[in-house]
Parts: sequence; C-alpha cells; structure tokens
Amino acid sequence: MSLRINTNVPGMTALRNLGNTNVEVAGSINRLSTGLRIVSAADDPAGLIISEGMRATISGIEQASRNSQDAVNLAKTAEGAMDEVQRLLRGLRGITVYAANTAVVDSAQLQANQAEIRSVIQSIDRIATSTQWSNKRLLDGTAGTMANITNTTGVAGAYFGSTFNGVSVANGPITVTQTTTATQTRLDTSVAFASTSAVPAAGTIVVNGYTFSTNGTTDTVQNLIDRVNAQASNTGVTVSTYAIGANVGLRMTSVDHGADFPINFFDPSGVLHSTPSPAPTVAGTDAVANVQVTTASGVQTVQFTGGQGAKTSGLRMTDANGNAIVLTPAGNGSGALTGGSSIGTLTAGNLRFQIGPNQDQSVSFGMPNVKASNLGTGVVSGQSLASVDVTTQQGALNAMRIVDSAITQLSQMRGELGSFQKNFLESTVRTLNVARENLTAAESTIRDADIAEEMSKYTRFQILQQSGMSILAQANSQPQQVLQLLQQ
Repeated sequence: MSLRINTNVPGMTALRNLGNTNVEVAGSINRLSTGLRIVSAADDPAGLIISEGMRATISGIEQASRNSQDAVNLAKTAEGAMDEVQRLLRGLRGITVYAANTAVVDSAQLQANQAEIRSVIQSIDRIATSTQWSNKRLLDGTAGTMANITNTTGVAGAYFGSTFNGVSVANGPITVTQTTTATQTRLDTSVAFASTSAVPAAGTIVVNGYTFSTNGTTDTVQNLIDRVNAQASNTGVTVSTYAIGANVGLRMTSVDHGADFPINFFDPSGVLHSTPSPAPTVAGTDAVANVQVTTASGVQTVQFTGGQGAKTSGLRMTDANGNAIVLTPAGNGSGALTGGSSIGTLTAGNLRFQIGPNQDQSVSFGMPNVKASNLGTGVVSGQSLASVDVTTQQGALNAMRIVDSAITQLSQMRGELGSFQKNFLESTVRTLNVARENLTAAESTIRDADIAEEMSKYTRFQILQQSGMSILAQANSQPQQVLQLLQQ
C-alpha cells in the first residue's frame, strides 16, 4: 500500500460518487415536487416525443368536444324555433277547417280568418329570419342546403336536406331519371250515348261519397258532366267522354296522380253503367325515379318513390332521408326525365362543424328554410303556405291541403335535425369524452411520476448521500496517516 499527500485518490472516488448521488437526489426532489416523471427532455427523450404528441391530440379532442356541444346548443336553438312554427301551423289548421264550413261562415268571418292567417304567416316569416346563433341566421335558407330548379317545366319543386343516402351533400347537379310514370285512377262507364246532348235515364249515381241525380227528362249527359266536375274539389274526380263505337261513354279520372286516390262509383239505377257488374277501374300508379346527387363520398344514386303517405300525390317523390322532388304533370313521363336530365343544382349547406381533433373530421349540415313560401309546396300547383286564401270555398279546401303538407314537411325537417343532434352530435360528444379519458390515462402513464416508487428511490438516494458524506470524510483523513511516519 502506498501513502500520498498530494493526491487523495480514495477521496476523489468518494467525491465523484457523492456528486452522482446529489444529482439523483435533486432529480428525485424535482420529480416529487412536480409530480412528473419527465420534467425535461433529458429525462426520457423518446417518452417526451410520444407524450407531447398525445397532449396535442388530447387538447384537440377537448376542443372538438366543446365544438360538438356548441353544435348541440345551436341545433336546440333552431329546433325550439321550429317547434313554435309548428304550433302556429296547428292553429292555422284549425282556422282553415273552420273557414271551409261555408254553410255557417259568412264573408265577414272569412275576411277575419284571412286576416288572422296573414298574421300567422308574418309570424312564421319573422321566426325564420330572426332565429340566430350569434350573428348567423339559421332558418331563413342562408344556412341550409338549397335546391335551385332549372327545369321548371318538368319539376314543380324540390327539397333537399343536408344528407343524401346517409352522406353529407356537396355542391353539384341534380339528375333525375324517371323509371315509372305516375298515372291517374280511371273508371270507364259502359252505357253509350249518341252525344252529350242525350238524356240519360232517371236515377242517382254516387262518386266518392257525393250523390248526383238525373230526372230522365231535361237533364242531359252534359248537365251531369258539368255537375260532377263542379264538385271535383270535393270528390277528387273529373268526368270526360270516350268513344264507344260511334257513341260516347263517360270516363271518370282522379284529379291527383297516384295509388292513394281511388274512385268509388255506385250506380244502382244503371244511369251510366249497366248493373249489377261494377264499372272497370284502372288504379293510379306512383312515380318512381332514380335521383343522382353529388355528396362528400362522390356521386350517389337513390331511388325516389311517389305517394308514401295517405293522400300524397304520386308526383311527389321522396327518399328515406326526407328529400323530395315534385314533378309537374307535363314533366311526368316526359322524354327528357325518362332519359335522365339535370333538373337543377344543389348548393350544400354552409354550417360546417369541426367535431374531431384532426383536419378531416368535420361535418356539414344544412338548416331548413321555414319561410312560409317554402312550406306546403307541391300539393296545389303554384301555391304555398304564403299564398293561402280562405275567402273562397275552393281556397279553404286548398288551404287545408297546403297546411297539412306544411306540417308534414316541417315535421320531417325537425326529425332530420333531431336525428343529427341525437345520433351524431351528442353521440360524438360521448365518444370524444371516452377517447380523451383513455388517451389521458395513456399519456399519464408515460409522463407522470409514480409517487410511491419515487419515494422509495428518494429514500435510497438520501441514505447513499449520507453514507457518501461519511465515507468522503474518512477518505479525506487518510493522508493524515503520513504524519505518523514523519513524527517517528
């Protein structure tokens, strides 16, 4: 063993180890005081990279969840306004039913009813234009999907929501290829007349619940035709002539197209049809067409079917999403639509919600247009809720049909909005919250310190630090042993 005064190697070794222990103690104190396992990049470079990526995603998920909740609140705002519009429509329905009771309602009452209807329509338009989220109007058509019809000869109107075949719509043309032509119900009577000036036998006929009589002396076939046609708004049936050899017979035709408009004809006296065999009836059919629209997933084609409801025109075709196209009688079965043609363009709604943490996780939804001019279209040619007029009997009857259509249309709009809110937005909020919880747990495993484990390490480092100080003191005293040799 050698003894040196100038160089104390054991002391240097003890000092180095004590220095390392002091570094570990400082790091342990830092981790315990912050609660983090990774305080700086030097603690775990790879872990830091993974953790920071997770933190960025968690931040995005939290904001996306708040975005989705804002979208839910926006949808609730719009739906609340639409509920008020529907309440007004229910009241309007009662007014039209009352106005149609012309046997007891005089002209002054009709004028009062019409004034009230004008007030209701103004309220509906006010709600449509004033319902806002911040400064964005929701129900006046500026925040919704718009169908601009260019083929007005073949198509009376169209409505498209924000989804088509379950996918968000995009800007592009609307193409219609009609595969089935809508027809009217037809009934041909068998009694032949030399002309419409002939006098049919005395008796009565019943057409869809309305009774018409002939006296057998002065009533001509033309008189009977005129009386039946005068009640067409009630019976839904018109009468014309068709050839039976050199003579003519009477043909009854439903006013509306489709299978929902039968003709119930009863002729016990054989005035128009020989008894007891019933008059032959050809039932009406509903229109069917393939409609092509551009969506977020590319061009989609969906079959639209006419009718689809009690007393719904076979010219009004709808799909499962509530989108609708109303053909005109001239466009029904025309060569242009049968061969497929663009009937207009679709402009996608401009309400776009960022409901995910990444750039491609957004959705568009078109808010409906609930202005009176956009409700109740398609059931009476050229009319809508905005043009309702109950001052005449025919106007009151048309008004009931228009209001019924408006109620159904608005219900579909509310249903679509409610489905978007419940099955998309609220579901997204729940999904994002679960994703945030799990991702935060994973990030915590990487970034946060295990306090129990860290306390065990800290205790060990403290013991090493204390023992290191003691050993350093002993190592520093070793050179003093040289004095003993010098003193001897």
